[in-house]
Amino acid sequence: MIAQLEGFEISPVHGGDAWKICNFCVANADRLKRFFPKTLEQNLTPTLSQIFVEKKVKQFQNKEEFLFTLKETETRNLAGLIYLKELNWDSMQGEYAYCVGYTYKGNGLITKAINTLNDYALNTLHLKTIQIIAHKSNKASISVALNNDFTWVKTIKQGFTPNGEEPLDMELYELYNT
Repeated sequence: MIAQLEGFEISPVHGGDAWKICNFCVANADRLKRFFPKTLEQNLTPTLSQIFVEKKVKQFQNKEEFLFTLKETETRNLAGLIYLKELNWDSMQGEYAYCVGYTYKGNGLITKAINTLNDYALNTLHLKTIQIIAHKSNKASISVALNNDFTWVKTIKQGFTPNGEEPLDMELYELYNT
């Protein structure tokens, strides 16, 4: 476990998470399909989720990508997933991507989790820059960035293409380790 926060805990993904991640993805498919299509497609069955988790555990161990689970401490229900990805160890930069389940949205949980993970990313991993990239329509994600002192940097033209859609301009926010 990385940290506890008000009835929830943030932990590195582990082998026992496959069923929970599968259930989370299937239950939240509508929330995930636009901006997390790869996570969704890799977790549509328990077998696919097991393969996904094994890959993510190896990536975590190799410091290629960090996937964290956000679970209720008491029930062990999976509330969300947080990636620290696009790691560049030469420039000491990484990017967050996160999703929260329907039943947990709107209560500031991801904002608190990112605040906690910033300490890990900046002080344990010694990253110099952390990014959040969000579409302007995703007010909740923009609030996560702003409430954690990320600064808007620029609009990335055609920065992301959801399945079956035209490319979208995305907003880039950064936090710097000073």
